[in-house]
Amino acid sequence: MIAFVTGPVAALAPTTAVIEVGGVGMAVQCTPNTLSELRMGQQARLATSLVVREDSLTLYGFADDDERQVFELLQTASGVGPRLAQAMLAVHSPDALRRAVATGDEKALTAVPGIGKKGAQKLLLELRDRLGEPVGSGAHAVGAPVTQSWRDQLHAALIGLGYATREADEAVIAVTPQAEAGPGEPQIGQLLKAALQTLNRTR
Repeated sequence: MIAFVTGPVAALAPTTAVIEVGGVGMAVQCTPNTLSELRMGQQARLATSLVVREDSLTLYGFADDDERQVFELLQTASGVGPRLAQAMLAVHSPDALRRAVATGDEKALTAVPGIGKKGAQKLLLELRDRLGEPVGSGAHAVGAPVTQSWRDQLHAALIGLGYATREADEAVIAVTPQAEAGPGEPQIGQLLKAALQTLNRTR
């Protein structure tokens, strides 16, 4: 198993970072939160989990070991694969997920794309004894997004991808109608793709 990768950031995309390790570019699937902390050319260390399938080897990257551990524990529940586990961590911090499971908060889980009411109930039952107690200081309330504002998160992700502050500002403004049109918390991954399309049209 590849426990972590360390090296300069060689490339950034909406869902992937490429970390140069010993002259080899390792493509790592990451959440928007993790990607927003990375900068082109700067050193990065990502905790990783290698998912092996018959037709693919996919490396998932995380800000720290705790996030990776939760990612792997989530997949012990039936019906939860790596993509859904990553989506859960894109919406909630590890401690927010622990609190949601500990308190039986269905609403927090249904905030994740792909999880309905019945799925949330099933996950709460299966994960109750697996995730453990929250370990943080309580900064994230149950069901709270990892970041306070989708605008700040999207802006940071665009800056991390190498866009200028002005370009990031304009892209955030451009996708604001889309973000405010839907119910619930905007999905950063979708907004990031829309923002990149807007930037590509203006270049």
